[in-house]
Amino acid sequence: MTFVRIAALSFLFSSLLQAQDFRTTMASGLITGKSRLPYTTEFSLSSFSVPSHVRSTPGDTARYNMYGDLLEDNPAYIQKSPWWLCAIRVAGNNVVTWAFDRYVFNADFARIGPSTWKHNLKTGWEWDTDRFGMNYFFHPYSGAGYFNAARANGYTFWESVPFAFGGSLMWEYFGENTLPSINDLINTTVTGAFLGEISYRLSSDFLDDRTTGTERVFRELFAGIINPGRAFGRLLQGKFFRVTTEEIYQKEPLNMTFSAGPHVVNDGRKFGAGATDEMLTLQLDYGNPFEQRSRKLFDYFTLRGNLTFGAGRKVVDNVIGQGIMFGRNIQSGSMDFLVGAFQHYDFWDNKTFELGTIAFGGGVVSRLSLGASSNLYLDLQLGLVPLAGNSTQLGPDTSQFRDYNYGGGGESKFETTLNLGSWVNLTFKGYYYWIHTYVGVSGESFVGIIKPSVAFRILGNFSLGFEHLVYYTDRYPRDFPDFHDVRTEQRIFVQYYIDNFKQQR
Repeated sequence: MTFVRIAALSFLFSSLLQAQDFRTTMASGLITGKSRLPYTTEFSLSSFSVPSHVRSTPGDTARYNMYGDLLEDNPAYIQKSPWWLCAIRVAGNNVVTWAFDRYVFNADFARIGPSTWKHNLKTGWEWDTDRFGMNYFFHPYSGAGYFNAARANGYTFWESVPFAFGGSLMWEYFGENTLPSINDLINTTVTGAFLGEISYRLSSDFLDDRTTGTERVFRELFAGIINPGRAFGRLLQGKFFRVTTEEIYQKEPLNMTFSAGPHVVNDGRKFGAGATDEMLTLQLDYGNPFEQRSRKLFDYFTLRGNLTFGAGRKVVDNVIGQGIMFGRNIQSGSMDFLVGAFQHYDFWDNKTFELGTIAFGGGVVSRLSLGASSNLYLDLQLGLVPLAGNSTQLGPDTSQFRDYNYGGGGESKFETTLNLGSWVNLTFKGYYYWIHTYVGVSGESFVGIIKPSVAFRILGNFSLGFEHLVYYTDRYPRDFPDFHDVRTEQRIFVQYYIDNFKQQR
């Protein structure tokens, strides 16, 4: 499979089928030509906030958050598609994907038929040999598409998970002539649901069916970039053009941090002795973790991605995300806490090592107020890792086949940030992974990553910063000598921060 195939084509058939919902939507009277209340032309990214005279009044704390936004999608405007129609969309995604693999890209694995289907059903499952990025990034991305075939059409998170599982199961048996893969089924389902829910929530933050004109165009555009399948469905169902007088979608505040600058990967620990490329980072913080409220699935999550541009094919350097599954808020004096259970997705695919994990565990997020504009933040997470991919060698992978072990174990994350008067930001991030091999070179691996950084505000929301990364690994293979290594990286960056938390206590 290729990125073009997954990113551009996997949603096409599903989106076309969503046109069948248009007649139902028309019949329900949800598409109107009525003029709506006035709206702002200011493109604030705090959910593209509408002024208070337009927003719903938060009179019911069970329905609205502290900002007056819905805690759940408005069921009066959400038409739930029949389950069989969502299943057809998922199957259609696979059919279109296979057709492009077979007749456009002429891929060998797409040469399928009754004999390959019989062989797959009779022989059973294996751990495949696909390259790391395919298994731990692109398969979850395709799983997000299966998930949103249901989620974007009226289904809850848990109701949508079976569609991700079913889409992956169908593909593994019938979409390829290779044996069905255990690791693909897990990654596509579990991480696919994780990324699918995040893309659904983020696209909802941009959508607002009360708006019209240029603002509406940009809302639909940004939402479509985040969730293409949902966008095609909205277009063909007429939701691109319907105008309502009420808010429809759940929204939470969204913080966004962009940074870019030169990035050096050293040869060992020697400062500046390595290749230089450009790194672009996007950090998303969805939801206010310190709002006193009843917690629901994914009403708070964080997601960070690094892209590198330079020599070699490594572009997606890492993606780190976590979302709350359940928890509660606690307030004690000048300290606020969110304590709960979290789902994690960690993907490292750079010039030094490869590591991908699925994890579930407990965590605490806290804030200590040090003054009017100074705060100390702490995020501590501990998780069990049922499935991981861990490289067997140090250095860039240039092969198209597996050079990593399948395993599991545990992980921990520690992040603390000190903001001093909105002018200085000191951050320390630490990650530690223990991976026991299931399939591959037997043994234990311990991987640690620390990332101290400092950023100084220079103008408005712009800052100038420096980050130092230390990667170390201790590998204890059963049949080979132990291996220990340390590598470092440095980065200078310009950062732009969009703060949309409305800091209310």
